[in-house]
Amino acid sequence: MAEKDPQVPMRDSTTTAGDDFRKGSTAIEAKHAADSEHTMSLMKALKLYPKAIGWSVLLSSTLIMEGYDLALLGSLYASPAFNQKYGELVDPATGKYAVSAAWQSGLSNGARAGEIFGLIFAGWASDRWGYRFTTQASLVMMCAFIFVLFFAPNVKILVLGEVLCGIPWGAFQSVTPAYASEVAPMVLRPYLTTFINMCWVIGQFFAAAVNKGSVGRDDQWAYRIPFAVQWVWPVPIFIGLLFAPESPWWYVRHNRKEEAKQSLLRLTSRNQPGFNADETLAMIEHTNELEKNLKEGVRFRDCFKGIDLRRTEIVVGIWLVQTLGGQNLMGYFSYFMVQAGMDPQNSFSLSMGQYALGMVGTAGSWFLMSRVGRRRIHFSGLCAQLVLLIVVGGLAFGDSVASVWAIGGVLIAFTFVYDFAVGPVTYSLVSELSSTRLKAKTIVLARAAYNASNIFVNVMTNYQLSSSAWNWGAKTAFFWAGTCLISAIWVFFRLPEPKDRTYAELDVLFEKKVPARKFAKTKVDPFDLKRNVGSDGAQMSIEESDKSY
Repeated sequence: MAEKDPQVPMRDSTTTAGDDFRKGSTAIEAKHAADSEHTMSLMKALKLYPKAIGWSVLLSSTLIMEGYDLALLGSLYASPAFNQKYGELVDPATGKYAVSAAWQSGLSNGARAGEIFGLIFAGWASDRWGYRFTTQASLVMMCAFIFVLFFAPNVKILVLGEVLCGIPWGAFQSVTPAYASEVAPMVLRPYLTTFINMCWVIGQFFAAAVNKGSVGRDDQWAYRIPFAVQWVWPVPIFIGLLFAPESPWWYVRHNRKEEAKQSLLRLTSRNQPGFNADETLAMIEHTNELEKNLKEGVRFRDCFKGIDLRRTEIVVGIWLVQTLGGQNLMGYFSYFMVQAGMDPQNSFSLSMGQYALGMVGTAGSWFLMSRVGRRRIHFSGLCAQLVLLIVVGGLAFGDSVASVWAIGGVLIAFTFVYDFAVGPVTYSLVSELSSTRLKAKTIVLARAAYNASNIFVNVMTNYQLSSSAWNWGAKTAFFWAGTCLISAIWVFFRLPEPKDRTYAELDVLFEKKVPARKFAKTKVDPFDLKRNVGSDGAQMSIEESDKSY
């Protein structure tokens, strides 16, 4: 290739600007790898990348701890022993204790504040030292900070413990989707990224099960046992990560090509026909160079420049929708049902059924995403959630035991819908729609916005449900139906479709400012060098296709 083109990908950092043949060879290899990914079946990917699946699952399992604590606090508010230790007397006639709405907000928001610090730490540390080291350091912190929760003598120290534990939880939120999206091919990306949601649901299920077993106790172990269970996960995950490979994309971004190739070989099976590690590495290099030429920086402020401003807005918006669609009621399920008049033991039993159905829903989403676009799944899920929230609010006007159980049944259905659609597909979307060079930082910003919005959501929910505050009961669902409607409108106009797209193709679509609703119908070729990225500023090859929307 004689034409000197600044956008043609370079094979490595030592290649000179005049080495046109080497550049063209790299582009050809990258195109072969991209074509191979487009035609790769699920079964072939499972045979080729079983190690990548295993390492991604191990790293994602760190979020079981956050899912556990998310459901744990909401469940503990229904525990008489916990309320007597950390709450205050609200009804002298019956001797009823309760943690005030203000302290409930402090506990929930303390963890969210800590997570923001953890996200910032992870965004810096993962770029500097990699995903594996960042996760291991966070696991060590996790082991230490659980002691604060376990031995907390009063609610103030309990809040401190939540803040401290939030730091490693925030790091896990950033690292896991980035790693899952980088160690496997396009066909496996939705499965590995949405498994993160499965880990959340598993953690919530464990929280309900542990609380069900300990709620009958009237001593300190009614709440200390649930806190102590959190020590189960960090040590085995840490040991496993000692042998885990780093992301090959991370090595390429740091110009460590040989280590990137070794990492790629460790993630794949040997002697698989049709797989060429050099071609896959060339595709990673090509995408990295393409993004470098579209924008130079890899700092946080670069997320708000040029085409990355739109990508940042979309990824942040996707995670804000998670907090505003009414799913906060799932975390407070046991507390919500007790406030509605249900026996605590029954509420925990119903919680276990709720989260078990959530796991079924997440598994079902894997089948759905292989056939339907992410955008359609996400939008349809929000619309279904809106209907269910309106139903819950309507049932609040019933004043009978039957209406209480009906509310529980609808919330269980809500959990299934959320974990079948919005919950899991969110992790796939945020991993695919951020650029590879700014992925870690974009996820950090988005998740920080998610946690900040969660502070508002937690304050509102605690006051809405608390018997010592507004005491709205099930009518709370009407408020979140309104925010869910706003979220659905934003998704319809702003969320693009990344299904069946390589990262390079997504880069081209964003660079050419293709409208969100036309992503699925637009055909691009990021390897058409003369037409796509010519130095004369010619337009990229973009055509309308017959791909279903």
